[in-house]
Amino acid sequence: MRREGYELCVSKPQVIFKQDGGTKLEPMESAVIDVEDAYVGVVTEKMGTRKGVMMNMVQKGSGRTRLEFKIPSRGLIGYRSEFLTDTRGTGLLNTQFEGWEPYKGDIISRKNGSMISDRGGVTTAYAIWNLQERGVMIVTPQTQVYEGMIVGEHAKENNLVVNITREKKLTNVRASGSDEAIRLVPVRPVTLEKAMEWITDDELIEVTPKHIRIRCRELDPHKRGKADKE
Repeated sequence: MRREGYELCVSKPQVIFKQDGGTKLEPMESAVIDVEDAYVGVVTEKMGTRKGVMMNMVQKGSGRTRLEFKIPSRGLIGYRSEFLTDTRGTGLLNTQFEGWEPYKGDIISRKNGSMISDRGGVTTAYAIWNLQERGVMIVTPQTQVYEGMIVGEHAKENNLVVNITREKKLTNVRASGSDEAIRLVPVRPVTLEKAMEWITDDELIEVTPKHIRIRCRELDPHKRGKADKE
């Protein structure tokens, strides 16, 4: 569709639930993980927050440990890239369908909030430079943005509405130290696979023939605030 010039929006992947005698069932996965001994703790902690239950642990004696978990399928959405980061690319993760079990409860998929543009326009290096200490940016200077578009990942849990198009006020006064060269941190490239793992249920991926952007499902901040309260 992108080749033919179409634009589409993609939401977060969702698993299919089913009912059995009034009980809500969800698909379960058997995850077999092989990691170095130093990463057993962080992997166990992350699997626990995703409702995973350890079924077996075998230390091979070669500096690596094999872990077996039973975990809801929805708990694995977005975890593979996080797993590779936690294990410095040395971990192995294999999963297979295990069956259906009663619903395990809500799973927090992402702890950090989003940085949302409050207006349309073109991003500036000055604005990005002032905002990059508040989180990780995903847009570069001279990028066309619109109201409700997500421009970065906030360092805290809440969403942050920002002005990413702000320009530096020009004066005739120059001071040592205050007019330092702007140094920008390299941005995190947005790919469709990473975006699908990262977004929440109230966000969408905007896929166009030339760009991949992330946006709020509701662009109007007033309507978005009402939806959050509801």
